[in-house]
Amino acid sequence: MKLASLKSGSDGTPLRDGRLVVVSRDITLCVDATHIAPTLQDALERWDEVSSRLEELAGQLAHGSVRAQRFREREAASPLPRAYQWLDGSAYVTHVELVRKARGAELPASFWTDPLMYQGASDKFIGPRDPIELGGDDWGLDLEAEIAVITDEVRMGTTPEEAAGHIRLVMLVNDVSARGLIAGELAKGFGFVHGKPATAFSPVAVTPDELGPDWRDGKLHRPLLSHVNEHELGHPDAGTDMTFSLAQLVAHGARTRHLGAGTIVGSGTVANNAARQEGSDIGSSCLAERRMLETLWHGEPRTPWLKPGDHVRIEMKDADGHTIFGAIEQEVVRYHG
Repeated sequence: MKLASLKSGSDGTPLRDGRLVVVSRDITLCVDATHIAPTLQDALERWDEVSSRLEELAGQLAHGSVRAQRFREREAASPLPRAYQWLDGSAYVTHVELVRKARGAELPASFWTDPLMYQGASDKFIGPRDPIELGGDDWGLDLEAEIAVITDEVRMGTTPEEAAGHIRLVMLVNDVSARGLIAGELAKGFGFVHGKPATAFSPVAVTPDELGPDWRDGKLHRPLLSHVNEHELGHPDAGTDMTFSLAQLVAHGARTRHLGAGTIVGSGTVANNAARQEGSDIGSSCLAERRMLETLWHGEPRTPWLKPGDHVRIEMKDADGHTIFGAIEQEVVRYHG
């Protein structure tokens, strides 16, 4: 089953939390689902009650037995336009190692056994086709292509095995980062604020069963495609070299707190070890990693940070080449206040 949140009601009125629709497998059609649950947040809070009805509606859409409308990705908000909680992990330790090396920081051994995680701003996410606002050239603006899951309620102390059963939806992420601001913030010893502007998610969120055999062990085993200005940045496989599964990250987030329905947990930037080899075509999912690799190979970074007018595209395709989640496609614009 595939779900999305349209930005406006059927009468065109803008909606802060979106309007829930069920989307066809090929992401061309959708059908209004507000008679079942007005928003995705409401559906997640009543998942055991409404999920079977949403699945039935998805079946009717697939068989053409219900009136549908064209699904336009530009009309979609992030599946949850805002969330009670957004926790982003860092499951690809090879990526963490490279980014820390760029800051001159060593990688503690504990990073291989205890996940990194930060709590990001979740009061207003960017839509998948909305612009990324750049406020200063010193930001060092970067994309970070990731996988994320949305949970129902998760009790404190949940094990990774139990957490896997609380993952209701999977989607893609552009965890926008201001690299030029992060080092100064972390030096204060208190975490990210300015270094992590608003985040964007894919137009569509899908249930794990929709992913078939590509979803196993709490990991999504498909290449994640990132482009900047129509040039491929990378296509690392999201299931390869993933030190911590998404179920492990959910459990980590719930170690000392109960997670409410609608909690989003991210994987961190997808990265493959083989991409470190000069000449590899795997590439990267963010510019910081690419720049660090260029420094290792050539003695200096060659790829610039994002600037106004640049375009970013993040997408994942199935084995037949069809888009799974729709595309995050954004332009960087200057923010003047």
